[in-house]
Amino acid sequence: MTEFSTYSPPTIWTWNQGNGGAFASINRPVSGPTHDKALPVGQHPLQLYSLATPNGVKVTVMLEELLAAGHAGAEYDAWLIRINDGEQFSSGFVAANPNSKIPVLVDHSGPEPIRVFESGAILMHLAEKFGAFLPTEPAKRAECLSWLFWQMGSGPFIGGGFGHFYAYAPTKIEYAIDRYAMEAKRQLDVLDRRLAENPYVAGDDYTIADMAIWPWYGVLVQGQLYNAGEFLQVQTYTHVQRWAEQIAARPAVQRGRMVNRTWGDPASQLHERHQASDFNTCTQDKVA
Repeated sequence: MTEFSTYSPPTIWTWNQGNGGAFASINRPVSGPTHDKALPVGQHPLQLYSLATPNGVKVTVMLEELLAAGHAGAEYDAWLIRINDGEQFSSGFVAANPNSKIPVLVDHSGPEPIRVFESGAILMHLAEKFGAFLPTEPAKRAECLSWLFWQMGSGPFIGGGFGHFYAYAPTKIEYAIDRYAMEAKRQLDVLDRRLAENPYVAGDDYTIADMAIWPWYGVLVQGQLYNAGEFLQVQTYTHVQRWAEQIAARPAVQRGRMVNRTWGDPASQLHERHQASDFNTCTQDKVA
């Protein structure tokens, strides 16, 4: 028999700073900076401030794909933002993103710097800037952007919903895990049905839709997100599996996953990226 909590919400919510969750030390009900610190600026026009979470990986993959496609203007500096240490609440970061979330891109290529926050907006900015990975034919463009925004709207159910209650919440709540596991599997089924009919999410071509969706759903079906592969029976989504393996094999994707990464094999961690040679000389196994 399922036991339900006897908790009843109070008339007015109050902040319990010691709620015990995995991110209790950085979650808060107000915005704005907590300390003064300017963001560093490197030598390239494109300055990225990020961490290799799925949302961060979207952008580093895009930048590495642009460079692989010959767009020299996509050279970039990637600065590590340690979100568990609250670095996203510095005055410089908040000026670049009032929402205090990674990733943030500041484009210095024009007369005035352009800040771009939200990973989907950054992918669109770069795609339009370089004329790459976003179709120009209206119907194909609409399909690509529809799937891009599908991920932006659906992803929080995977991360803040399923991932939080399955992996990070201080207590296991059956109702919450069941609710979000069901939604995670429904979304995987949506994607599986789409990929049964198309090699890539938006159709015949690899686009920013794939770059946005893969770091969440591709990594999930490869059993590398929340240790939830068996729980969600991810091997049953065979078309997503095929697509995930195909994307993971791309050299630019492999490089993009390394940038701003602070966990796993030291050889897979490139804390900061300022030039292409850093992948050979500055990974943690070489600098530690």
